[in-house]
Parts: sequence; C-alpha cells; structure tokens
Amino acid sequence: MLTLGLILFPAIAATLILLIKGERAKQVALAAALVELALALSAFVQFKPDATSQFGFDYAWIGALGIRFSAGIDGISVLLVLLTGLLVPLIVLSTFNRQYERPSTFYALMLFMQAALIGVFTARDGFLFYLFFEAALIPIYFLAAMWGGANRIPVTFKFFVYTIFGSLFMLVALVYLYYQTPPVAGIAHSSAIVDFYKLKLTPNAQNWVFWAFFIAFAIKMPVFPFHTWQPDTYVESPTPATMLLAGIMLKMGVYGLIRFILPIVPLGVEAWGQTVIILSVIGIVYGSIIAIRQRDMKRLIAYSSFSHVGLMAAGVFSQTETGMQGALIQMLAHGINVVGMFFVADIIFSRTNTNQLDQLGGITRATPKLTVYFMIMLLGSVALPLTNGFIGEFLLLHGVFTYNHYLGLAAGFTIIFGAVCMLRMFQKSMFGPTSSRTATFADLTMSESLVFVPLVIMVFWMGIYPKTFMDITEPAVVNLMKYIGTTAVSMK
Repeated sequence: MLTLGLILFPAIAATLILLIKGERAKQVALAAALVELALALSAFVQFKPDATSQFGFDYAWIGALGIRFSAGIDGISVLLVLLTGLLVPLIVLSTFNRQYERPSTFYALMLFMQAALIGVFTARDGFLFYLFFEAALIPIYFLAAMWGGANRIPVTFKFFVYTIFGSLFMLVALVYLYYQTPPVAGIAHSSAIVDFYKLKLTPNAQNWVFWAFFIAFAIKMPVFPFHTWQPDTYVESPTPATMLLAGIMLKMGVYGLIRFILPIVPLGVEAWGQTVIILSVIGIVYGSIIAIRQRDMKRLIAYSSFSHVGLMAAGVFSQTETGMQGALIQMLAHGINVVGMFFVADIIFSRTNTNQLDQLGGITRATPKLTVYFMIMLLGSVALPLTNGFIGEFLLLHGVFTYNHYLGLAAGFTIIFGAVCMLRMFQKSMFGPTSSRTATFADLTMSESLVFVPLVIMVFWMGIYPKTFMDITEPAVVNLMKYIGTTAVSMK
C-alpha cells in the first residue's frame, strides 16, 4: 500500500493547493513534497534487495477486459522513486526567491506531475503505464506554455506533438501485445506487464513492436535523431519545469527501454540493438560538440544532458549487467547533477537577467558559496572520480566497450567533450573581468543554499560509497539479464 500512497498523496495535495490563494501555495507545496520524500525514503530503506515487486497493490480497473490498477516497486524502479521524491521538494524550494503568476496552479501542476511520474515508475499493468506516461505530459505542457519564455507557444506545441506522436506507437504496440495474451478465467486477455514477458512473438512481430516502443521512448529521452524538440523546450520553459523535464521526465524513456523492450522483444533487440547503440553514440559526440559551441548556459546544459542520455541508452542496449547497472545508477546521478546545474543557471539569470556567457564573468569574486557548489555539481557532471557521475559512466562505458570495442571508444569521448564544455562554461561565467551585469552579484541566500546541500551530499555519497545503491538494484538486474538470455534462446 506504500506505493498507492506515493501515487495518490501528491495528487490529493495538488488538488488542495488549487484552492489556496496567493504565495502560501508554495509553502504548502513544499510541505507536501517533503511528506512525499519521507514516503520515498521509507520505501528505499524498507526495500529488500531481491528481484520481487514490493509495497504493491492490485485492484480491478476494467475487470471484464483484464486491465488492472496494479503497481509496485522493484529493484529496477526503486532508485527512480527515490529520485522523484528527492528532487521535487528541492525544485519547489528553488522557487522561494521567485514570483510566479497564479502560484496555486503552478505548484499544483508540479505535484500532479510528480504523481504521474511515480505512477510510470511503479505501474505493473501496460495500460496503466501508458496512462501515467501520458498524464506526465499534461502538467509539463502547461508549465512550459503558461510560464515559459517569449517563444513558448511554438516550442511547447512542437514538444507536445513530438511526444503524443511517439506515444501513439506505444499504444498500438500495447494493444497488439494485449491481444496476444491468452484468455484467463473467462477474462478476454491480460495487460499485466509480466504476462507480456511470457509471449513468444515471431521475429517479424518483435521487430515492429521493438520500433513502436523505441520511437516512443527515444523521443522522451531523447535519442538522436529524435532530439530536436529538447534544446528549445529546455531553454523556453521556466527553470522548475526544465528541472522536472531533465531531472526526472527523461528517465521515463530509459526506464521504458529496460522495462518493456529488452524483456518483451529480445529478438528485436538482437536485430536492432547495434543500430540503436550507433545512434546513441552519434548523439553522445554530436551533443557534446554542439554543447561546446553554445553561448547560452541553459542551452549548453541541455545539449550536455542530451549527450549523457545517449550513453545511458547505449549502456542499456549493450545487454550487459554492468551496462544495465550503470544505466540505473546514472539515471539517479544525472538527475541530481542536471537539476543542480540548471539551478546554477537560474541563479545567475535571476541576478543578471542573462544566460549569455559573453555577458558574464567575474562572479566568483563575491560568491564563495555559489562557486563551491557550482564546481561540485560540475565535477559530478564530468564524472570526476569520487563523485556520483563517475561510477555510472564507468559502468556504462564498460558495458558498451564489452559489446563493441570501437563503439566503446567512441562513446568515451563523452568524458573529454563533457569536461571541455562544462569547464568552459565555468570559466566564462565565474572567472575573468567583472561585467556590468555581474558587478553587484550577490552570493546565495539561505533557501538557495538549502537546495544545494542535499545535492552535494548525494554527489559524494554516490561517488564514495556507491554500494548503497548498487546492492539494491543488483538482484533485479541479474534476474532480468538471465531472463532476457533464456527467453532469446527459447524463441530462436
């Protein structure tokens, strides 16, 4: 029942926040998000590291059709539940020095999105997964369209069309899989994800189901060449919405690869996995090079994030335990780092009214706290040893290198290019002569520092002692890889 509480509580809190007038909405939203964090931490602490689904519930939804309202937390989803619970209160807290019109609607949308994200990461029914997958899109669309920048309308419309278009492919695949399941106890078919795993689809069927799912998930992540919506959406969205998009929402795509594609269509993965890895590696190199050339901080971070996601996708399709473990660990690490980096960009913009690197400089002279936090988040992003980014990237690169040495070497450029673009951003914004915009730059406020403290703790905790997190995911990863290998052999 803990999972049910994780899904329902933020939705109920969001509904109540809609009734609150004025700035008090942000305090109530923060309190609700902290309660949700306590629930997520409870699930993390109580979770028993094995391959089973825990804290679940199962109710009839459309009983006559075998569609159920069923969810639970396993080793594949537990870190993502923790990530969602951790980041949302920090994102809410990051807005305490900002003023937004219609604050009750703004914060209610954030909590509605949190409920949908938890639903995605815990759903055990295919159609329930699809429901939450689409429900997560609605709040972020309105957050971007109502509080975004000058070009928000065409940009958010492009984002909406991209994601809806991709999701339609997934819906067709889910309906097809549903009709392939055998009738049970007088019920027509089953939409349980575990029943999809039992299907013995023909190679041709697996090929098209593979692409139907992959297009939906590739757009959400995004993977090259499905990424063109991402940079503009990240830049035009208000920073809290950008944090939700980059920190949590894109993980839905990587999670979908692991939860659906690998175990359901192993022959499709065998046929097309190398193609996806090549596309991912192209995205890694392309995204990093484009990031180096950017002058806008938010756009630079957006392309850097796109590059990191390509490495996650490549690691998943390497079909190795290290690649899979790396993807799960890196999803948590990337969410922490990218939220910290976008918050830095938001702080700088709020004080200078620009994100253009050539208009910044000299900030570090009066900002010791911002300088330290900025550098720590940057070092995590570039995967310095003993930071959270290192262990995930090391495992991912090991997985890709094991799959194919040449692709592994090409993917390794993400470390070099990532360091170049991030250090260039730090140098351009923090060092050099002070500009007219940065001459009176003030250091962090108390609420801004409070956002960074948990992020910095996670950067070093994951980097110094990753065993805390890897031990929780390992049994589920080992079980999944054994299942995929056995299933692929039995289908040939």
